[in-house]
Amino acid sequence: MRAIRFEKTGGPEVLDLLEVETPQPRPGQILVRHQAIGINFIDTYQRSGLYPMKLPSGLGSEAAGVVAAVGDGVTRFKVGDLAAYAGATGAYADANVVPADRAVKIPAGVDARTAAAALLKGMTVEFLIRRLHRVEAGETILVHAAAGGVGQILVQWAKALGAVVIGTVGSDEKAARVRELGADHVILYRDADVAAEVRRITDGKGVPVAYDSVGKDTFEGTLKSLARRGLFVSFGNASGPPPAIEGRQLMLNGSLFFTRPTMVDYQATTGELDASAGALFEMIGSGKVQIEIGQTFPLADARKAHEALESRNTIGASLLIP
Repeated sequence: MRAIRFEKTGGPEVLDLLEVETPQPRPGQILVRHQAIGINFIDTYQRSGLYPMKLPSGLGSEAAGVVAAVGDGVTRFKVGDLAAYAGATGAYADANVVPADRAVKIPAGVDARTAAAALLKGMTVEFLIRRLHRVEAGETILVHAAAGGVGQILVQWAKALGAVVIGTVGSDEKAARVRELGADHVILYRDADVAAEVRRITDGKGVPVAYDSVGKDTFEGTLKSLARRGLFVSFGNASGPPPAIEGRQLMLNGSLFFTRPTMVDYQATTGELDASAGALFEMIGSGKVQIEIGQTFPLADARKAHEALESRNTIGASLLIP
C-alpha cells in the first residue's frame, strides 16, 4: 500500500510517499481500508517537531473507511463495517491498523468523507462545549478561527445550544461564511482590536469563555476579552505556541482561569469515546451541524495539503483522498 512517511522534522517537504507492506491486525485491532483521511493542525505540529514523535514515522490521526480485517477477540466490528477513528498515528495511508476500542462505527446517513472531516474536530468541540465548559443558552462566547474546521462546528453547535457567538476570522470571505453558520458577531482580527470589539459587543463585560486554537497571535486579545472569572481555553497553535502564562496575569485580568486541554483526557475510556462520537453524529444527523469539506487533495499531495493548511487560507475541513 501507499503511505506518507517522514524521517526528520521540518516543513512539508519532509513528507514522502512510499510503498510499504499492508499491516495486518493483531488481537484487539482492525484494519481500515481508507476512503477519506482527515487533515488536522496537530499533523503539522508533529511534522514540524513542535509535538515530538519517534522517527521515522507515519503521520495523520483521523480517517474513515471500510473494515477490511479484524484481529482475534474483536467483537465490536466485522469485515465490511464502515468505521472511523481519531487518534491513531498513520492515517496518511491507503489503510491503517487501529485498536478496535478506539474506533467508532459510522451510522447510516453519514458517509466516510463526512466522518473523516468531522470526527476529530467534532469530538473536540463536543468536550469543549459540553464537558470542559458547559455552554448555556444566552451565554456569549468567543470563538477564534471560526471559519476553520473546528470553528465551523463550534459555531453551529453553540448556536444550537442557544449561545450568542462572537467569531474571529481573517478575511471577508470567511466572515460571510461564519455569518451563514449563525454567528451573531464577526470580527476581522487583522483589521480590528479583538478585545476592544468584544468589550463593545458585551457592553464592557467581556465573555465568560473564549476558545482559542490560534495561539501566539491571538493570546493577548483573548486574555483581554474575558469577563471577570472568565475561562481561557487554549487548544491549538496555528500561529505558533502561545507565550507562557503566569498566575499573576490571571489575577490582574479578573481572577481568570486558563486551561490547555487535549482530547485524549476527555476520551479516556471507550464509553467516553462512544458517547462523544454519538453526540456528534446526532448533531450531524439532525442537520444542526453541517460539515463543510472545503478542500480535498490526493494522498500523494500531502505536502500541498500542509502548505494550504499552514497558510491559514483554507475554509472548513480538508481531506486527503487515497
